[in-house]
Amino acid sequence: MADKSVLIPAAALVVWTMVMFFWMLVHRMGLFRRHGIDIAKMPPGAIGGDIARVAPEAKDWVAQNYNHLMEQPTVFYAACVILSLGGATGYDAGLAWFYVVIRVAHSIWQAKFNVVSVRAALFVVSGLALALLSVRALLSVLG
Repeated sequence: MADKSVLIPAAALVVWTMVMFFWMLVHRMGLFRRHGIDIAKMPPGAIGGDIARVAPEAKDWVAQNYNHLMEQPTVFYAACVILSLGGATGYDAGLAWFYVVIRVAHSIWQAKFNVVSVRAALFVVSGLALALLSVRALLSVLG
């Protein structure tokens, strides 16, 4: 039977990702309105990064963070599933929650302030927690 203790923080990060998705939608609608961006007039194949060419002063940090939540956390989800099947401990669940808290802090920091030195520190801390969680996942299925 799977251990749900590490799946709960994974589910929480999924929900947080959807919060960032809706924040991004609302933010971008305002950004387009403030900078006079007509998405119907964007060139074919335009992507979010093209906003900077149309409105260089626009800060699309919320969207950048949403994209970040599609990157490193994919390893987190895999580690949580492996731990769930391999036998998670309370330590693993605590580490998973720590990762989620740091990623939420990273999201808020990037979306609101985006001072790179702080954001980088949060990223490194979350990465170290994820590395440890990944090793714990491997160990859980090896023995």
